[in-house]
Amino acid sequence: MQARLKSALGVFFIHASSVFASEPISHSVPEASIVGQGVFSYAFWDVYEATLYAPKGEWSSDQPFALSIEYFRDISGKEIADRSVQEMRKQGFSDEVALAAWNTQMKSIFPDVKEGMVLSAIYVPEKHTTFYHGNEIAGVIKNDDFGKLFFDIWLGENTSEPSLRRALLGLR
Repeated sequence: MQARLKSALGVFFIHASSVFASEPISHSVPEASIVGQGVFSYAFWDVYEATLYAPKGEWSSDQPFALSIEYFRDISGKEIADRSVQEMRKQGFSDEVALAAWNTQMKSIFPDVKEGMVLSAIYVPEKHTTFYHGNEIAGVIKNDDFGKLFFDIWLGENTSEPSLRRALLGLR
């Protein structure tokens, strides 16, 4: 009986953590609620689950919002930064000086992730993008163009992962 209770409580807390926004998200995104969730897979492997939070669960690019990613695999911070830059290029951005500067900033912000780690990014339009490792600030990039391009990796119409975009935006 006690083992079953522990198992049920474990399932509850795992599920609850995916429903409720972290403290930084709740603090920065008014009335933060989940808009949508989706899993990014590469070849045969699930790489991460992304969750989009917005005020009252209604995403708008001109309101604060957050993207939280729980990793299922170990990935270096350098790989995450480099892939982010590649995806920004795919969105049509070609200012190599800006991309190089942002790549350097992201490499200093993104930690090497291990299975189960959660990284979040909060976008405040026309101000900044703040990155969190759990509930701790990992870094801030104060450039609105960066914020728009970074989040367009997942949310832009030209994303390389349209099914993940639909899931995040609740457009299934």
